[in-house]
Amino acid sequence: MKVFVAGASGAIGRPLVRQLVAAGHEVTGMTRREQRAAEIRAAGASAVVCDVFDRDALEAAMKAAAPEVVIHMLTALPAAIDWKASDPLGPTNRVRKEGTRNLIEAARAAGARRLVAESVAFLYAPRGDWVKDEEAPLFEGAPEPFGDAVEALADLERQVRGAEGVEGLVLRFGWFYGPGTSYAADGSQAEEMRKRRLPIVGKGTGTFSFIHIEDAAAAAVAAVERGAPGTYNVTDDEPAPMREWLPVYAEALGAKPPRRVPVWLAKLAAGKALAGNAVALRGASNARARQKLGWEPRYASWRQGFKEALG
Repeated sequence: MKVFVAGASGAIGRPLVRQLVAAGHEVTGMTRREQRAAEIRAAGASAVVCDVFDRDALEAAMKAAAPEVVIHMLTALPAAIDWKASDPLGPTNRVRKEGTRNLIEAARAAGARRLVAESVAFLYAPRGDWVKDEEAPLFEGAPEPFGDAVEALADLERQVRGAEGVEGLVLRFGWFYGPGTSYAADGSQAEEMRKRRLPIVGKGTGTFSFIHIEDAAAAAVAAVERGAPGTYNVTDDEPAPMREWLPVYAEALGAKPPRRVPVWLAKLAAGKALAGNAVALRGASNARARQKLGWEPRYASWRQGFKEALG
């Protein structure tokens, strides 16, 4: 099939393009930078340099590629997020609202029949069960900067699932780890861990669902080839509280064990939102993706992945 990947040079875009080419698909990758375009071509795909906010150029690029499937993996996240900035997630929120609208319009104009889009599996409302399926409510009214982020993701999902004439699939990814991610050995979270600035907060009950970046890309390939329109959690098989996974992560990095800090101190140091995640975050079940997409993660648990493929 002809597949157009928006965000082809990002952390998930790079392995995704490679896996799509290996699966025999004809791939066009979109990026904003010419130097990244060379990397896309080296992976065996065609490349187009385009900004998602340039509607005319985007539509022209999409029509030239004539894709059957469009994949939306665009974000605008820096290598390390400054959570003390006034609006750290603002650029990505714009991509998820306005950028998604432009992609859908271009996809329809180009005659695409399917749209696969990236969302996240770690913004479920922090109440009730510790592991959520796709029917669980999102965390509306979350403290900033997550409140606007939840609203932007909800808007993206509504647009994708409601796109007229296009089969919309939303993939809610867990926390990425592996090469090119913030949890990689050279990533921003690893740096925080080595500096002992990534502590277990309170009882460490916040529950995280991880996914290796290669497994995330494999799920996107599956969504290109099969599966009904809808929403899918894409995570590994073992959602885990912070008190369990953080020491294993430290060990994989060769770092000292994490400190323990009380919730009140975490709120002072990192803010209400991040401290809240550490004690109240919900994990996600991948049962639907396994059953409906015929997908399963190579790294079934972060325990294995952290040791073997942190990147």
